[in-house]
Amino acid sequence: MADSRNEPVVVIGLGRFGGALAMELAGRGTEVLGIDGDSKITQSFSGQLPHVVTADATDLEALRQLGVAEFHRAVVGIGTDIQASILATSLLSELGVADIWAKAISRQHGRILERIGAHHVILPEHDMGERVAHLLTGRLLDYVEVDRDFAMVKTTPPQEAVSVPLRESRVRSRFGVTVVAVKSEAQGVNARFTYATPDTVLMYGDIILVIGKIDDVERFAESA
Repeated sequence: MADSRNEPVVVIGLGRFGGALAMELAGRGTEVLGIDGDSKITQSFSGQLPHVVTADATDLEALRQLGVAEFHRAVVGIGTDIQASILATSLLSELGVADIWAKAISRQHGRILERIGAHHVILPEHDMGERVAHLLTGRLLDYVEVDRDFAMVKTTPPQEAVSVPLRESRVRSRFGVTVVAVKSEAQGVNARFTYATPDTVLMYGDIILVIGKIDDVERFAESA
């Protein structure tokens, strides 16, 4: 099976989101074709991205000439120009691109993108705002929502889970969450996360990764 991580990606719109994404992909060894309608923006990426062109992504013939139809994956990073975002996404779908990611600035915009062919919709501002809200209002060190009501959080262990093996702490039965990894304070600055097992003994100062329903992981973190 081919490694999909190495498949080329076309990124349309090289603003803050699209540009950062294209640079990160290129840095990871992925072949990237960057497209933007502003020549000043494309010039700024010259020498940083292997392939960057100035073109109108709402022009079907322009996309065909650039060989966009040959790409398996594409990202529409166009932000505030909703019409251009929608047109570019619809053209990628018309060209038969199999895996289309598109940035949306609102849920309504995202629903439209899904209807016209986007397989994945990204709401970076909304998602970041939601994440920061969880961090500000709870005792979380980090928060990642992995589904509509499911999240993974980084936090510290509550008193009930300290100095006993996880199987004896009954974390899962009491809180409905699972401790999946731990970084031990005893290992100092060189500490790394390791998988938690039923025999893992948590100590004060440890950092743990916990997964579960959002309400449950937040209740667990509040008990720390």
